[in-house]
Amino acid sequence: MNFRRGQHREDPEINLIPFIDVLLVILIFLMVTTTYSKFTELQITLPTAEAEKAHERPNEINVTVDAKGNYTVNNVPVSFQNVAGLAESLKSAAKDAKSPVVIINADQFAMHQMVINVMEAARLAGYDKLTFAAQTGTAK
Repeated sequence: MNFRRGQHREDPEINLIPFIDVLLVILIFLMVTTTYSKFTELQITLPTAEAEKAHERPNEINVTVDAKGNYTVNNVPVSFQNVAGLAESLKSAAKDAKSPVVIINADQFAMHQMVINVMEAARLAGYDKLTFAAQTGTAK
């Protein structure tokens, strides 16, 4: 009970300073603990080919490796004794060409070592242009 008459009551007011302090503390906490995800990618520009198709094909050596371990060089069967022998077969198939392209046609079930043998033979023969043939479309 308020028995005092004539005394003026003050209107209640909200003090905003503690409220702002708490909000700033929460904001600082969120800024410190937030992890920003950075995507690290290589920024590369891929080349585009706008030249006309070459009419003349370079000297090619087609080496085929089947799943049983048989080698053929330009559709001629070659018996594999060692890598040096395969390198000699590649040199004879090149017919004095300076830098032929060695195309490796390997069966999908051929052992990895057989393909490495062809690559090593090309290195021993001095041919540094290698490529692999692949089948396009869906295989059955």
